[in-house]
Amino acid sequence: MRVIICGAGRVGYNIAAYLSREDNDVTVIDIDPDLAARINDELDVNGIVGHASSPDVLERAGAREADAILAVTHQDEVNMVACQVAHSLFNVPKKVARIREQSYLDPAWHNLFSRAHMPIDVIISPEIELAAAIERRLDLPGCTNVVSMAEEKVYLVNLICDKNCPVVNAPIKQVHSLFPDLSFKILAILRKSDTIVPSDESQMLIGDEISLVVDEAHLERVMLAFGHKEKEARRIVILGGGRIGGPLAECLNKTHKNVRINLIEKDEKKAEELSASLDESIVVINGDGLNRDILEGADIRETETLVAVTDDDETNILGSLLAKQYGCERTIALVVKTAYAPLIHTLGVDSVISPQASTVSQIMKHIRRGRIKALHSLWNGAAEVMEIEVSESSSVTNTPLRELKLPNKIIFGALIREGIVIIPHGDTVIHVGDHLILLASKGYAQKVEKMFSVSVDLF
Repeated sequence: MRVIICGAGRVGYNIAAYLSREDNDVTVIDIDPDLAARINDELDVNGIVGHASSPDVLERAGAREADAILAVTHQDEVNMVACQVAHSLFNVPKKVARIREQSYLDPAWHNLFSRAHMPIDVIISPEIELAAAIERRLDLPGCTNVVSMAEEKVYLVNLICDKNCPVVNAPIKQVHSLFPDLSFKILAILRKSDTIVPSDESQMLIGDEISLVVDEAHLERVMLAFGHKEKEARRIVILGGGRIGGPLAECLNKTHKNVRINLIEKDEKKAEELSASLDESIVVINGDGLNRDILEGADIRETETLVAVTDDDETNILGSLLAKQYGCERTIALVVKTAYAPLIHTLGVDSVISPQASTVSQIMKHIRRGRIKALHSLWNGAAEVMEIEVSESSSVTNTPLRELKLPNKIIFGALIREGIVIIPHGDTVIHVGDHLILLASKGYAQKVEKMFSVSVDLF
């Protein structure tokens, strides 16, 4: 398949890495020569310099033969025009655009992106995705990450094993035997900077972050089994009233009627706008979220959760640390720079959200037409969790799992058959039409793709 990616930033780079690994013909366009050169040097793709919305640049990128265009530059207007040009001049079948400005997405203008006007097949809004990710973590306190899969029948959740976890030091096979009526599977363990794909004899230690797949109906009970009894927050402070903070406050105010929300915004004009536009029950405070007086004014000592979503990583991290000093129970921080990832939990930040990881997962989900229904990266690409629909061409059907002789770096987490969640074991036989949730360590995704005959099944 031939794919054109407009934008060689973090999102564009990660999408190019995924698609090039699957032996697709990928071309990346960026106006910055350094970014185009970097992607040429580091990935098996064609990086070219130019304006992504320019017809001659798109033609040079192979738009006449392209199967899809993914417009993820930092400018909404460039992304929209690139899709329009790709449609009108080159008849590109699939067009995906990242759009951040919420006014474009107002329901009042829902016809804007229709085929008759500006034909974009899929619109990705990072801010909406991030707000939804934050809300899921607020609804399930104690999780460092929460992702719904298989139409919300199962959840991929990450938890920290702390001193309250009753199953630390126990072999994983014993953990599962202790809770035979609970449907869950431990997929991976992050220990310091090492990712471990566990065997039955592996143990969880205090400080480990574990990733597990859980039947939705058993989610709360599994949380309790791992020692997480946190209550949902009734008082929340949002640090930053930008593209994420403002909509998040508005959303939480509608869906969580009993939650008290204080929002801190440093820019005076923006704070005034938020105060005028948000519900009067949301208290908007103009000031620096790193100022102790401002935090005191936001009642940080009585707050259960601080959500730091300014456009500055350092402010989000430091604001989270200050909140913890005041006794705030939980902190969620927006962090863009991947270099900070190994340090976050050791510093005391409870949960981190990554805009590029969220955007890449959404785009990959939408551009695949075939058997891979969803893909989520764990811990900066150390492993991938996939949802795969089993086809007739798959090599794993009608064979017990123990006979497949899979590498120990691939773990089957859950199987959904006719709406029923099954935690697979050695005798489990996979049928055509099943949906599988599985984990593949870095470097093993291609083997999974080969097993399920999905390597060229895109769009």
